[in-house]
Amino acid sequence: MARLIVEKSPPLKGHVKVSGAKNSVLPIMAASLMSEGNIVLQDIPNLEDVDVMKDVLDAIGSQVQYKGRGIIEIITPRILTCEAPNDLVKKMRASFLIMGALLARTGRARMYMPGGCNIGVRPVDLHLKGFSALGTEIIQEHGYIEARAKKLRGTTIYLDFPSVGATENIMMAACFAEGQTVIENAAEEPEIVDLANFLNKMGAKIKGAGTDTIKIEGVKQLGSAEHRVIPDRIEVGTFMAAGAITGGDIVIDNVIMDHVVSIAAKLKEAGVEIIPYGNSVRVRSDGCLKATDVKTLPYPGFPTDMQAPFMALMSVARGNSIIIETIFENRFLHVEELKRMGAKIKIEGRSAIVEGVPKLTGAQVKVTDLRAGAALVLAGLVAEGKSEITDIFHIDRGYERLEEKLKGLGAIINRVQD
Repeated sequence: MARLIVEKSPPLKGHVKVSGAKNSVLPIMAASLMSEGNIVLQDIPNLEDVDVMKDVLDAIGSQVQYKGRGIIEIITPRILTCEAPNDLVKKMRASFLIMGALLARTGRARMYMPGGCNIGVRPVDLHLKGFSALGTEIIQEHGYIEARAKKLRGTTIYLDFPSVGATENIMMAACFAEGQTVIENAAEEPEIVDLANFLNKMGAKIKGAGTDTIKIEGVKQLGSAEHRVIPDRIEVGTFMAAGAITGGDIVIDNVIMDHVVSIAAKLKEAGVEIIPYGNSVRVRSDGCLKATDVKTLPYPGFPTDMQAPFMALMSVARGNSIIIETIFENRFLHVEELKRMGAKIKIEGRSAIVEGVPKLTGAQVKVTDLRAGAALVLAGLVAEGKSEITDIFHIDRGYERLEEKLKGLGAIINRVQD
């Protein structure tokens, strides 16, 4: 098992380039199952989750090949099985996104309930509600979900919550449905837009992605396409936070500022200078952060994936801040680990009251989920002494070469392989 050793670091300085968005790559790879043509994807991050999705596609019948750094080619001439291997599905929740793609292409999909980070209950009922509305029979037994459809028919589907995964799965299935499908109260995340753009390149007819109403006109088939994945906005936010907490002056490249407006706004409230230019953003901080309240919301609100990293900042900010988590009910697992480092945080339901302290101290801490891992690394950069961070496989699921990129900015951080 690997671990990270993080020491108190000087203010970060220099340039860093973010990778393609993990939360775009995975649904786009799943959507490639809908085409018999040649799919070429660019700016693909080297992540554990991407490797798992590659293995899922290989098992189903795809031929997935790396064609150079950040480029993969996917060809699926035929579907060998409509069931994904259990051992892969249990590793990653995003594997459930193949359901919509398989339903569209074959009219059948069967898989075990998916795994992933333990950040709370994430039911797939909205996915299944959408599939049912399109004319699918749903069978749930012995931990499996099976969907069967002789013919998919377009309809209007209202989502009780703007779920990203449900929006993506329904959008994929609806591409081959007869007539028009309308998804109301759809998720508006940039990753939804990226998936829609990719599907349209293959020949789909999707309008309204990025708004709360998406319309899909069914087509008979999808063809070849080449697509570059959007930058990872959560990685952008994490490096912005790293510059802020260390009192650094860094430039982050490969950024779409429209995607990080809420993150930038909260950092400005905390006293951080944010200077966008072109496809880059400069982050300057004197390290004296002001307490700032945050409430996570669906996009374009403050992202739940930035809640833990922002809490690390508020742990050393002047004053008290309140962080409210509205998306996942179990996303405060990192609090106990931050408290090991000297943070003063009190949990009341879905709220965390953070009292800023003058300093944190190094400690042995354990990563509980992907974004919690980022929070512990940020805390380690300003903590006195050394911090040993274990269970970093969570970090590797979503950040490409995080410690190497931080090292390039001057951070004192090393990966140790046991």
